[in-house]
Amino acid sequence: MSTPSRVFAARLAGTGVFDPNRDRVGRVHDVVVVSRTTGALRAVGLVVEVAGKRRVFVPLSRVTSMDAGAVITTGLLNMRRFEQRAGEIQVVGQLLDRTLTLHERDGGGDARLEDLAIELRRGRDWDVTKLFVRRTVAGGLRWRRGESLLVDADSVAGLTVERPGQGAATLLATLEGLKPADVADVLHDLPEGRRLEVAVELDDERLADVLEELSDEDSVAILTALDTDRAARVLDVMQPDDAADLVGELPADTAAELLERMEPEEADDVRRLLAYGEHTAGGLMTTEPVILGPEATIASALAHVRRRDLAPALSTLVFVVRPPLETPTGRFLGVVHLQAMLREPPHDALGTILDKDIEWVLPTDPLGKVTRLLATYNLTALPVLDEQHRLLGAVSADDVLDRLLPDDWRDADDALTDASLTPGGGRG
Repeated sequence: MSTPSRVFAARLAGTGVFDPNRDRVGRVHDVVVVSRTTGALRAVGLVVEVAGKRRVFVPLSRVTSMDAGAVITTGLLNMRRFEQRAGEIQVVGQLLDRTLTLHERDGGGDARLEDLAIELRRGRDWDVTKLFVRRTVAGGLRWRRGESLLVDADSVAGLTVERPGQGAATLLATLEGLKPADVADVLHDLPEGRRLEVAVELDDERLADVLEELSDEDSVAILTALDTDRAARVLDVMQPDDAADLVGELPADTAAELLERMEPEEADDVRRLLAYGEHTAGGLMTTEPVILGPEATIASALAHVRRRDLAPALSTLVFVVRPPLETPTGRFLGVVHLQAMLREPPHDALGTILDKDIEWVLPTDPLGKVTRLLATYNLTALPVLDEQHRLLGAVSADDVLDRLLPDDWRDADDALTDASLTPGGGRG
């Protein structure tokens, strides 16, 4: 496979990376460039996502072929997690959407960077030579706002200068379709200022999902950077237990103001959860599992567990109670397992297939008890009841696992590496 003389960086994102035997080893996440003393940019390597969502650095000197269809390497990859060095810039993460000032020969005016081309020069250097831009300010009578054009990289101003309000439309397009945890991973790898710019551009529900997957430090930094009304809206659409965890990390006055701005019902749930210790069933539970009455049909229950916003661990159980159906509910009657519902006629009532013997916990019970019960009875969730046998919420296995792992587990390197990919040395 021959390497084209010109490759566009944004188009490389997501491209498969293969060893000399054509075995896939990962996919391109980004292109890393540095500034020459002349101010021109030179591409030095690729950020490649390998097994386990680990991102590693692959110097371009170890790339034998590269185009938008596949990247072929020598097979010698350093599996140390990529850490951006001073002077390095990630094209997709940091440069795209940057505002540039065009040269007069290109009509002048401002434009937004949507892609850039790197070209192989003598000496195996990959230089940034062309920029694909979209005009944001009309330049003279002949040039229209919104038109796209290809310009020389050395004919623009502002390419290596960070400006406030860069925007993130092009970067967000590359994240479309990714799971929230993967988007969170991308945001975490960005410099702090760029991370905030991208996060602000996400819609409320998408941002809420991503905040649930970020570390406390990153989540707090993003939430406090939002205006108060928007921060409250984001908390409203988060899972109550995750919102409570995040609010609990905020300064008391900030937390109080946000709770006042939230929808009253959502704020009440968060306040109730904040009253329990962090390592208790009450501190772990969500107040919004699937809750139905005993007369509800299996068909309606199946419709509820198919909700997109429902965590998989909570979709395996329907909690059956007497009215009211909002937590704290009426008397808890039992649960119905997803497998049981799939075996019975859809018009049957839930009350006919109740599991009344499921274990449950009090909100003050410690994490250790919750963990033992989940493991002993192979459950994905446990009901949390009060002394009057009313349902307060449910603790899911994923929340327990999150609490059991170290606080920095999202940032830690994987314990295992693939030795077959590590014989090559470090950053080139």
